[in-house]
Amino acid sequence: MLKFGLFFLFIVYLLGTCTGLAQESSSTPGAVPASAQPGSAAEASRQASEQVAAAETAIAKSDWKTAEATLNAWVAAHPSDARALFDLGYVADVQNRTEDAAGLYRRAIAANPQSFEAHLSLGLLLARQGKLDEARPELVTATKLDPGEAGPALKARAWRALAQIDRPKPGGDNDPTAASNDLIEALKISPETEDDTLLAASLAEDAGQYDTAEAAYRRVLAKDPKSEPAITALAHMLIARKQYPEAETMLRVALTQFPDDPTLTAQLATTLTAQDKAEALPLLQKLHNAHPDDSAITRMLATVMADAGDYAGSDKLYAGLLTANPQDPQLLVAHGQNLVHQLRYAEAYSAFDQATKIDPASVDGWSGLAFAASRLERPDSTIHALTMRSRYVPENASTYFLWAISYDKLQQKQQAIAYYQRFLQAAAGKFPNEEWQARQRLQILTK
Repeated sequence: MLKFGLFFLFIVYLLGTCTGLAQESSSTPGAVPASAQPGSAAEASRQASEQVAAAETAIAKSDWKTAEATLNAWVAAHPSDARALFDLGYVADVQNRTEDAAGLYRRAIAANPQSFEAHLSLGLLLARQGKLDEARPELVTATKLDPGEAGPALKARAWRALAQIDRPKPGGDNDPTAASNDLIEALKISPETEDDTLLAASLAEDAGQYDTAEAAYRRVLAKDPKSEPAITALAHMLIARKQYPEAETMLRVALTQFPDDPTLTAQLATTLTAQDKAEALPLLQKLHNAHPDDSAITRMLATVMADAGDYAGSDKLYAGLLTANPQDPQLLVAHGQNLVHQLRYAEAYSAFDQATKIDPASVDGWSGLAFAASRLERPDSTIHALTMRSRYVPENASTYFLWAISYDKLQQKQQAIAYYQRFLQAAAGKFPNEEWQARQRLQILTK
């Protein structure tokens, strides 16, 4: 139950930046100062001061120190010069002084609320910081303003950033059409790019339109067979749809082009594990050796090692993970399961008990606790764990047997008889040893 979920979560985690907001907002500020653009006539048209013009010339040469010194001197005497404030914000932005840049962009907007460049740059900066609720209104404002010499390309960038922000979030109440509409607005004023196609495909996938998404991913790959974002996104979708052989074939080809790519390697390991192919284990071991501090990869490897029967080796990895995250109920359950396989029932009981206290709805935790308690001859604890488990999932043959032997040990004859009978009916020949024991006990109890 735990195994494949961890792989899927890890793939989602690795794919988070493939078509994410970072593409629209992480590399550079939104707009370069106008006079810093080659061939611009902005200095003459705006009659800028000589100091600001000199600073913009320095910006064009990436001479940040000179530009900043010149602009600081000018702004000290002209604190409401929107253009100079924007230029100074830009200089801070390109040097990754994000708080300084945000403050200066805000001052530029206060001085001139119609500054397209300041609204766009502030919106992208806030988006890079993950402050999406603050970024969105700045970008919306930018789409409504005249970009001037910045031209439609930068306005399209604002629309593309909005599309990323407006993507439906898990558990959110986002309008599923908003992001698509944003992207359409961008395409009205600029040519479609590969990133646009990938975003459109991702939005279709989010909406459950898998055939549309797959067709878009394949269009990208038809133009650029080495497009890593398209490969990883299509593989992710094929894995989610359990089309493992097709995903495996595509990923093997991709790994010949990108042999050490951790995302592609993890995806291939996922497909191999889902198909019970032994090759998954050495692949994950190689990945773990290359990324020993990546907890998601460590979880994956620990899961596969346990599936392969190396419970002690798996548990060493889980022990390390629990040191960093001692309150993670899934880790505690996996740790307990490994301990059960090593016949260390008292330690397993403790792990399962802790997991169920942290997450009272943990079905695997209650199942493990019931089994460990039974092995420790604690029938009352077994019955309590089974009772809690039954609140969330139906009974099965294994739980009927645990109910039966627990009541039998407590000498509660009628309950034991009833559960032995339920067990035999559910087992249907699949558990010969336990079925023989149940029949023997029923003969004794019904005399």
